[in-house]
Amino acid sequence: MKTLIRIALAASLAAGLPARAALEVFACAPEWGSLVKELAGERANVYVATTATQDIHRIQARPSLIARARMADLAVCTGAEQEVGWMPMVRNQSGNDKIQLGKPGFLEVANHVPRIEVPAVIDRALGDVHPVGNPHIQWGPRQIQLGANEIAKRLSQLDPAGDAEYKRRLADFTSRWSTATARWAEQGAPLKGVAVIQHHKNYSYLFEFLGMREVGWLEPKPGVEPTSSHLNDLVQQQQAEPARMIVHSSYHAPAPSKWLAERIKAPAVMLPATVGGTEDSRDLFAMYDAALKRLLAALGS
Repeated sequence: MKTLIRIALAASLAAGLPARAALEVFACAPEWGSLVKELAGERANVYVATTATQDIHRIQARPSLIARARMADLAVCTGAEQEVGWMPMVRNQSGNDKIQLGKPGFLEVANHVPRIEVPAVIDRALGDVHPVGNPHIQWGPRQIQLGANEIAKRLSQLDPAGDAEYKRRLADFTSRWSTATARWAEQGAPLKGVAVIQHHKNYSYLFEFLGMREVGWLEPKPGVEPTSSHLNDLVQQQQAEPARMIVHSSYHAPAPSKWLAERIKAPAVMLPATVGGTEDSRDLFAMYDAALKRLLAALGS
């Protein structure tokens, strides 16, 4: 009798608990965490390893990251050497065979999308050059859609029982993303041809989408902090190619942008590096909305 009571009590307690998600997902960056949530809903628990106020190139392979990677059924990262300084160590130290190279549980989105700025010559003397192209693919609307397609495939592969749900959510996301992309293109029309200087090449995909022209960078070489001599060179260059604004990301120190802005009389603009970089960039849609709003405000100023 006591055994029956215990079984009934356990069943009653279990009935009041939410069902365990089918998948544990380790997202290297907020953009992929946001996208997985769009596509998986309640079928995945998503852990995001970094924030928009961190330089993802320079993350440390902390024990907490290794512990979370040990639990993962799927790891979603950018690739293109974006996380080369820390993710290989996290993956190897986790001892999790599911997320090793070549396994279905490890996805590098950049391998499945077109990349820009692929260097013709690899020379580390030129700075922190990415040999397979610019890795900041979260700022390309087309790249996000292609990434969503691949993530949905991988979710279905790892969780076949959820295939119909993943396909339904992908179709819904695709419809909303297509509508939003058309809206961003229309809203951003005044930015076409506008000259811009950016701190690091974070937004090159966005500028290509909007038709903006990059005429300089605060970094003298990729990954090298701005120097006074280089900033002064940018001031001198303004006579030939004047910039309408200077853009830096949510993880960059604003001082170099402000210094240059004061001297060339152009606004300094901070954009979210990724989801969560500003209060109004809570997801991928809001991230693009926030960026367009700030760029257009700077143009109007």
